[in-house]
Amino acid sequence: MLLEITTTHHPATDLGYLLHKHPDKLQSVELAAGAAHVFYPEATPERCTACLMLDINPVDLVRVKKGNMAYQDQYVNDRPYTTNSFLGSAISKAFGSALNGKCNTRPDLVETPMPFTVRLNSLRVDAPLDVLERLFLPLGYELETETIPLDEAFPSWGLSKYVNLTLHKTCPLQEVLTQVYVLIPVLDNSRHSFVSQQDIDQLLQKGKGWLENHPERDWISRRFLRNIRSLTSEAILRLAGEEALAPEAEISPVQENLHQQRLNRAFDRLKGSGAQRVLDVGCGEGKLLRLLLKDGQFTKITGMDVSFGELQKAKENFHLDEASPAFKERLSLFQGSVTYLDERLLGYDALALVEVIEHLDEERLPTMEQVIFGYASPSTVVLSTPNADYNVVFDRMAPEAFRHQDHRFEWTRSQFSQWCAQVSEKYGYEVQIESVGPEEPAVGAPSQLATFKKKNA
Repeated sequence: MLLEITTTHHPATDLGYLLHKHPDKLQSVELAAGAAHVFYPEATPERCTACLMLDINPVDLVRVKKGNMAYQDQYVNDRPYTTNSFLGSAISKAFGSALNGKCNTRPDLVETPMPFTVRLNSLRVDAPLDVLERLFLPLGYELETETIPLDEAFPSWGLSKYVNLTLHKTCPLQEVLTQVYVLIPVLDNSRHSFVSQQDIDQLLQKGKGWLENHPERDWISRRFLRNIRSLTSEAILRLAGEEALAPEAEISPVQENLHQQRLNRAFDRLKGSGAQRVLDVGCGEGKLLRLLLKDGQFTKITGMDVSFGELQKAKENFHLDEASPAFKERLSLFQGSVTYLDERLLGYDALALVEVIEHLDEERLPTMEQVIFGYASPSTVVLSTPNADYNVVFDRMAPEAFRHQDHRFEWTRSQFSQWCAQVSEKYGYEVQIESVGPEEPAVGAPSQLATFKKKNA
């Protein structure tokens, strides 16, 4: 797996300053399942080439875990030999300064257009080959492709999904790196990477200035985010300059204060539990955290969210950078997911999940249950979710639609009750379910909230 970057800019060795890698040294960075090595086969004033070689260990692909999942489930696969899968993380680690447009020793070089030739060997393309032209031609590249046969000894077998790609463009180096960082992974939809809300921020950051107006913008977004509908919808809206997620209050005036009602009810149940150490899972910008901070009962308050952007908002809302040591000791934030075993989830009296579970794929719920109720196992869990029975009240909603485009499911009162009973029996809890919001005959209230109490706690 090899990425080559060549320039004939004069002096061409300026490439070493931009990449923060000296041409006379072999330098390496560790990857999750191997390493990446940077070296220069040529470095003269007339021509300079930097190579990024990936050395992926196929055994580590199966044995190294991210959360409770491995990168691959079979030892025999093509991942060690294809450029796509680990190239993004390798570029980020080896060429991070150049990727982010930083060059402390020669800042003038960052915006300097240079002629570049970029070669990518054994690139997997699991889409029609004309996608290469659709992706790179609108960005001003000239390109050459060489399709690799399945087996040279058996030409009748035809061509493989692998190509050697050569790109030519004159522009600043950061432009090349960010475009390669975004576009190469989308060519291979079976790549190893795990995708989360944070990847939306990465896509928008690296695509700033060119992705917004790319004719294949939506296709790129879908593939970069592994066709996860909720993430893709948000990314496309944000790229279009629109508000990513319409607030639930826009559905109906009935819901204008519903979110605050849920927070107030969750706060009441947490306070009534006697908990002192509370973790708000899916804390967002910190509205429940703010309620908890006002009450002296809660001595240790923590917010967790999968979205780095939401955590940044919470950090700014609470002015954590300027806060006193005592305040920081009482309130903390961290990025995490409800589907990964994480020791930072341990040691709390109570966990709150206010309108969180409906954002998960239903097939991932058993993992969430194991993490929250089995692994973290607090004395109290307060959890709320929409009541799907109530959706008929909203005139503007289609019959099969959800209230929010990021919801993966919505449960009726019966479905929620069954799930709560199942979880309680499996993990040793007792549960009480209540309605939140104004009730309507036959369909109940818009939200439903469960308070789980550990038996013999």
